[in-house]
Amino acid sequence: MLALFLRDIRLNIRAGGGALTGVIFFLAVIATIPFGVGPDLKLLARIGPAILWIGALLACLLGLDRLFQADREDGSLDLLVLGNDRHMLALTVLVKCLAHWAGSVLPLVIAAPLLGLFMNMEPLAIGATALTLLVGTPAITFIGAAGAAVAVALPRGGLLISVLVLPLTIPVLIFGVSASYGATANPDPFLQPFLILAALTLFLAVLGPVSAALALRHGTD
Repeated sequence: MLALFLRDIRLNIRAGGGALTGVIFFLAVIATIPFGVGPDLKLLARIGPAILWIGALLACLLGLDRLFQADREDGSLDLLVLGNDRHMLALTVLVKCLAHWAGSVLPLVIAAPLLGLFMNMEPLAIGATALTLLVGTPAITFIGAAGAAVAVALPRGGLLISVLVLPLTIPVLIFGVSASYGATANPDPFLQPFLILAALTLFLAVLGPVSAALALRHGTD
């Protein structure tokens, strides 16, 4: 599993700037917001956590189609599916999700504090938003794994993955934004929505890979 994790990390880096594309898209979303809402710094600071979360969510959706596509093209996906039983295949999908998150999504989390400065956010709000992104974005990857497994056999499955995954990520978005606001906006709580966000990530860390493994095995059959 460690070898598979390192292999996917290397492939993610060599595949043509997946992480850089996500960060540039994230930057583009944040940079266009002031043109839409106006130069009101107080308004930008107030909506900053929500904008960072929406931008990170959309950037996460960009690379989900690459989660299994490269393995399908070179035939290694068939070997992974046929060479593992159902439980081991789910563990393999989990490792691939972690590698995808570390290679494509973690750079978004690292870039979030800098982009928070563009939104005139307070340091506490920037730190809280970055922390919620660190905890919540793996859940988006786990949900996306199921969508990517369903659409992996389709010639243009990227848009379908976004359509399938986006509605399912709404609870993650809600609790992530609520926790980010709760760090600075009294009397809004921070701990309760943050713990629910962490619970969602842990729950989806089980449900997402299992669902993806079933979809991959069914697609191979």
